[in-house]
Amino acid sequence: MIPSEGWQIGPGFGIDSLRLKACEIPEPGPGDVTVALEAFSLNYRDLLMVEGRYNPRQPLPLVPGSDAVGRVVAAGEGTHRVAVGDLVAPTFAQDWVAGDPTHSTYGSTLGGPLDGTLRRHVSLSQEGVVRIPEGWTPLAAATLPCAAVTAWNALFELGSVQAGDTVLVLGTGGVSLFALQFAHRVGARVLVTSSRSEKLDRAQDLGASGGVDYRSEPEWGRAIRDLAEGRGVDHVVEVGGAATLAQSLRAVRPGGTISLIGNLGGDEASFSVIPILMRQIRVQGVFVGPRLAFENLLKSCAEDPLEPVIDQVFDFGELPRALEYLGRGDHFGKVCVQV
Repeated sequence: MIPSEGWQIGPGFGIDSLRLKACEIPEPGPGDVTVALEAFSLNYRDLLMVEGRYNPRQPLPLVPGSDAVGRVVAAGEGTHRVAVGDLVAPTFAQDWVAGDPTHSTYGSTLGGPLDGTLRRHVSLSQEGVVRIPEGWTPLAAATLPCAAVTAWNALFELGSVQAGDTVLVLGTGGVSLFALQFAHRVGARVLVTSSRSEKLDRAQDLGASGGVDYRSEPEWGRAIRDLAEGRGVDHVVEVGGAATLAQSLRAVRPGGTISLIGNLGGDEASFSVIPILMRQIRVQGVFVGPRLAFENLLKSCAEDPLEPVIDQVFDFGELPRALEYLGRGDHFGKVCVQV
C-alpha cells in the first residue's frame, strides 16, 4: 500500500507527460498543516501550465493544480487558525493575505511555480488555507479558490457592482457563471455571451436577462450595447483577453469598468486604445484575489447560500481525460476531480 500519490508533469510538457507517482505523506512543520485532499476543480490555467503555454520556463517536474479541498489530518506546533478535522481549501497565492499583490505574491502560487494541489496529501502554511464552513460539500467547495474568488474580487473587492447595474459576462465557464450568480444575487442585471444557444438558455435559468451568440453575431459588442438600452453595460467580466477586448470596449458604457481576468482567446491582438481614453473606461486587471477576499465570499454565502455549477466530475486517476475535456470547451461551469 502506497502512503500517498500525486500527479506530476515531466520531464517534458504535455498531457501525455502527466504521471501518477507514489509519494510520502508530508509532515507539517511549525505553523503548517497536512491536508488529505478529497476534491479538486480544474482551471484553464492548469491546462496551459501542463501544456507549457503558461510558462514555458517553468522548472519540471511540477505537481499541477490550484484548487482543492480536504481535511486537516495533522497540525504543526503553533498552529491556531485551523485544527485537525477541519475542512479547508488552499489559497491560490499562498502568501497573499490582504491588500494589493506584491512581487512575492507571484512566486507563491500553487500549480506553478510552486507544486500544486493535484495530489492526495499536501503540507501548507496555516496562513495559506481557509476553513470551509459547515454546509459545503468538498466537491462544491473545491470550485471556489480560483474561479469564485476571481469573480467576487472583480465585482465587489475591486469593483462596486450593486443593484440596478448591468453586468456582462463572457462565456459560461467557471469565473463567468460565478460572476453571473454573484451579480444576480445583489440585484444587478446580467447579460451573457456564448457560442451556443443552449448555453444561453441555461444561463438565463441561473438569472441572466439575455445574451448574444458570438458565432452568429461577430460584432457582439454592439448587440450587447443594444440589449443594455443603447447605453452600454456598467461592468464587463472579460475572460477572453486581447481577442475579445475590442468588442468588450464597444459593449461597456462611458465611465464603465472592464475586469480583465483571462486570455482564453489569446494574449495578443491589435485594437485602438482611443475608446479607453475618450470614454474614460477603467480596465482593471484581476489576479484571483487574496485570502481576505475568499473569506469575505464565504461570509456572504453564509447569509445567502450559493450552489456552484459543476459540469462534470472525473475520478482522480482520470486527470488527463479531465484536462482534455476542459480543453474542448464544451463544459458549462466547473470541471472537477475527486478522490
